[in-house]
Amino acid sequence: MPELLLKGLRIGSIKGILFDKDGTLSNSESHLICLAKLRIKIASELLTLKKKSRYAVPNLIDMLTKAYGIIDEKIDPGGIIAVASREQNLISTATIISLSGESWPASLTLATEIFASADSAQSKLYKGKGNSRTLLPGALRFITSLQKYGIICGLISNDTCLGIEDFLRLNKLESKILSFWSAEHNPSKPNPLAVKGLCEKLKLNPDECALIGDADSDLKMAKEAGIRINLGFVGGWSKPPLLNEHEHLIQNWDDLTINDP
Repeated sequence: MPELLLKGLRIGSIKGILFDKDGTLSNSESHLICLAKLRIKIASELLTLKKKSRYAVPNLIDMLTKAYGIIDEKIDPGGIIAVASREQNLISTATIISLSGESWPASLTLATEIFASADSAQSKLYKGKGNSRTLLPGALRFITSLQKYGIICGLISNDTCLGIEDFLRLNKLESKILSFWSAEHNPSKPNPLAVKGLCEKLKLNPDECALIGDADSDLKMAKEAGIRINLGFVGGWSKPPLLNEHEHLIQNWDDLTINDP
């Protein structure tokens, strides 16, 4: 099997690599900050229209900002906007809205409306401006080199199927990433069965693969699924994630190369 090298040192033989998307392959920070701010703005406007007190709305803005993980115009890699699925973000938003005095059914309805409105507003903002989730430097070179050595690539993300498909299309990765596992697959990550499900789709065993992600939940999931090599990626956010579950750390994609023994 081809060998994976980190800064020229051999770390193991593999047949496949599973990639996380946001903060690992994708430069997503500005996209996610924009989305979080739109959700917060729309939430504030909706609750103001419902004539909530001046106390409730500022508190809501502060709580949503903290929950999403927006700090000084940067994203906390451990915040829900960076790590969690859309559904988990929606439930978290509804929970915070409920603290302003809304019933749970009303909070869910409001959160759903907020998300739809924010999606629409962001689409208009980015219309004609190209790809808002470009690949991080060196990622395309590395993925292309994997094809040369016959290494199979998969993607595992808490994005939706449509979000992943758009990402692959805009970055011209459809022929390079052979399959993916999304938040809409059952179970979704960080369940280890998500890794096993993707490996099955790729016709690989977990112990023939490496997984590269930017969150401890990804890396712990990889270990529990029996992945051979798990690598933490820390170069995808302005504020690097603090990782503990990794075997190896990667700062940038040029650190990795392939050797055919």
